[in-house]
Amino acid sequence: MLKIKKLTVQYGPLPALYEVSLEIVRGEIVSLLGPNGAGKTTLLLTLSGILKTTEGRIIFEGEDITNLNPHQIVSRGIGHVPQGRHIFPTLSVMDNLMLGAYLHRNEKNEIKKDLEWIYQLLPVLKERTHQRAGTLSGGEQQMLSIGRAMMGRPKLLLLDEPSLGLAPRLTDEIFATFREMNRKGLTLFIVEQEIHLSLSISKRGYILINGRFIKEGSASSLMESRELRISLGGDDRQPEEDEKALS
Repeated sequence: MLKIKKLTVQYGPLPALYEVSLEIVRGEIVSLLGPNGAGKTTLLLTLSGILKTTEGRIIFEGEDITNLNPHQIVSRGIGHVPQGRHIFPTLSVMDNLMLGAYLHRNEKNEIKKDLEWIYQLLPVLKERTHQRAGTLSGGEQQMLSIGRAMMGRPKLLLLDEPSLGLAPRLTDEIFATFREMNRKGLTLFIVEQEIHLSLSISKRGYILINGRFIKEGSASSLMESRELRISLGGDDRQPEEDEKALS
């Protein structure tokens, strides 16, 4: 579904991403892991057309979408739930959702079906339909941000730190929703600091450090990898060495 080929993105003289390449297959959930400042958000913003590439190509469903504008990216079927939610706080829940459907605004019957599905996935949004978005709790605002992206009918959904600032119960609830969305055919690419939770629903993952991928593999192999421990600020000792250190 998605191929990134030797992608480089620069802020000033230094690259934030350097010759990054990856593939995502339709129907997968893929995790993007790494410490703060590694370039994870930069990659998602570039895929969304908000940041422009210096070198490299982005291919989506066989089409070169490198450096297309954000609305063109959305129309191809890539949705983005940004870090920090970025809802419109003075508008109602319904108005926020309808903004997500802007590209399909003339398809009234289809929009109604989209709303019904989102209300099934995220029933709290139906309860809060006419409430101002800024008065929602943090978890409800995150669900609204997800629902708004879904109103664009994405084939691939980019999620940037969806658990940030949420209580564990709400985090589990949102990740259960991701599983259900994936079962319905949606492909997910997740940036998440809750490493174990993200990998628990993912098929594969990539570890990004200083703008470069240092490892990719199955979720189970990454969970046990030395590279993941190092990327999260641990040391590179093997588990048996850790046991010796504690004895």
